Amino acid sequence: MVKNVILWVVIAVVLMSVFNNFGTRGTQQISVLSYSQFIDAVKAGQVQEVILDDHNGIKGKLQGGNQFTSYAPNDPHLVDDLLANGVQIKARPAENESMLMQIFISWFPMVLLIGVWIFFMRQMQGGGGKGGPMGFGKSKARLLEEDQVKVTFADVAGCDEAKEEVEEMVDFLKDPAKYQKLGGKIPRGALLIGPPGTGKTLIARAIAGEAKVPFFTISGSDFVEMFVGVGASRVRDMFEQAKRHAPCIIFIDEIDAVGRQRGAGLGGGNDEREQTLNQLLVEMDGFEGTEGVIVIAATNRPDVLDAALLRPGRFDRQVTVGLPDVKGRERILNVHMSKVPAADDVEVKYIAQGTPGFSGADLANLVNEAALYAARMNKRLVSMIDLERAKDKLIMGAEKRSMVMDEKEKKMTAYHEAGHAIVGKIVPEHDPVYKVSIMPRGRALGVTMFLPEKDQYSASKCKLDSMISSLYGGRVAETQIFGWEQVSTGASNDIERATELARNMVTKWGLSQRLGPLAYSEEEGEVFLGRSVTQHKSVADETSHTIDEEIRSIIDKNYARAEQILKDNEDILHAMADALMKYETIDKEQISDLMARKPVRAPKGWDDDPTPPNKSVKIDTSADKKGGTDKSIGNTAEQN
Repeated sequence: MVKNVILWVVIAVVLMSVFNNFGTRGTQQISVLSYSQFIDAVKAGQVQEVILDDHNGIKGKLQGGNQFTSYAPNDPHLVDDLLANGVQIKARPAENESMLMQIFISWFPMVLLIGVWIFFMRQMQGGGGKGGPMGFGKSKARLLEEDQVKVTFADVAGCDEAKEEVEEMVDFLKDPAKYQKLGGKIPRGALLIGPPGTGKTLIARAIAGEAKVPFFTISGSDFVEMFVGVGASRVRDMFEQAKRHAPCIIFIDEIDAVGRQRGAGLGGGNDEREQTLNQLLVEMDGFEGTEGVIVIAATNRPDVLDAALLRPGRFDRQVTVGLPDVKGRERILNVHMSKVPAADDVEVKYIAQGTPGFSGADLANLVNEAALYAARMNKRLVSMIDLERAKDKLIMGAEKRSMVMDEKEKKMTAYHEAGHAIVGKIVPEHDPVYKVSIMPRGRALGVTMFLPEKDQYSASKCKLDSMISSLYGGRVAETQIFGWEQVSTGASNDIERATELARNMVTKWGLSQRLGPLAYSEEEGEVFLGRSVTQHKSVADETSHTIDEEIRSIIDKNYARAEQILKDNEDILHAMADALMKYETIDKEQISDLMARKPVRAPKGWDDDPTPPNKSVKIDTSADKKGGTDKSIGNTAEQN
């Protein structure tokens, strides 16, 4: 940027000096007099001085200071006339300017303009730098030298299998001769596949950090511009730079932005994107394996990538970076907790057990939220309760303490959530109840949280039935306590989820004895306007009627079970609702006391809460009731 500014300043100064010089020459007032006019002026005493040269040329100055020129014939009396009239006489030989100088002076402005034009043409052809006004074709990849990459495999946790897959790349970059002498070739490219936030970019940086090699990083969207051919030029330039720094790593993040499948209508037709992809394919297939340039790319959409990009010889190896299991989450939390001051009561393994489905980025955010909460409370250390509050915020949403329901709506929400918790606690194979709250969070007025004790990858029919029963626990509790005419719309999300579970049990998972292990909702993927559209084949009317009957049977059976459970434990239902009215949030310790029909302990940290329920600020929610808007829709959240 500084070089460009200096260049433009120099050009401006040169142009100004040249035009000022020529402008000054053109603005001098020099009169041309005939010889007779000159003699008359001499005799009239108007001439102050003259300069005579060998070619009879006359230059002079009038009494007023104006300059003039003239030409004298071979007049032998000229000098006598000048002396007689008191004119000062100077003589000098005629000026003979060289022809080369005359040509240079007359053509210099044109030569300068031609030089500036050539400079810009070179810039447009790639002669300018990345930041130059015409440097479109230069790569935008950011180069990190070996001493700038501080990340190592010690900073990567929760994806041991992925680390093992890429460790041999590190060995190759450290000692390529070890593989080459046996005829082995390291994969030219590795594609990191996984959900967002699982650490794909972190693994790529760790490879460079472990191998101590330069690291080029760029996003797939940085290749594509509005000008056709620019992306291909940037790909060429990036690989040229990489070859000069070999051995090194090129990391392309979000490669699906440029590597989408060609000719499938996916993402629309784009000549620039396809040219960029073609150039990338050529470069990856063109450089030799001995050059030490390894391309690593990351995406969470491998299904949309072009097949030519994934064939052997390009991205030979596909490394899946999945969500971490409970042990992986514990190691990730330990990495992030080492960067914050932690209190002695922090038990990372319990946080890891309560965060199934969290990615590495989610866990980093959890630790950061806990640190922010501790700072707001003017604490010096991050305690366990700070981590619990951060976890609740991320899972259930932020609390809306300023929004306080009236007593009737609050009481109905308390019985609704208590119904979920009691049924979920009693039915077999259900995930344990983690927390119940009637504190509004997000769009929900109340939340019942179920968290598994360990990572689960499948579910039995018994577990699915239990989930449906617990989903209907809220509606059953409302009906049992307040009567059919007073039930609310709060169970809408519960009903939708229970129906979807029952439908999948019948049509997808083959869990209906009457219909057998057959799939009745066959999906057909079709690409339309860049989206994958799912179509369902129609089934016969008789089969469809049977499917509906089976779904109804599953729902009725589990609804009846929820009714019986709450009828048998109505005293617990009342006690839990009262505890929720008092504390607004209860956790598994209080739930265990209630289920054992014991006195309820105060929730942990309730006395230290800066805004307990009795200090909540009440606001008028009548405006939210207008126009038929009901704030109790979808007031139950379950994490399975």
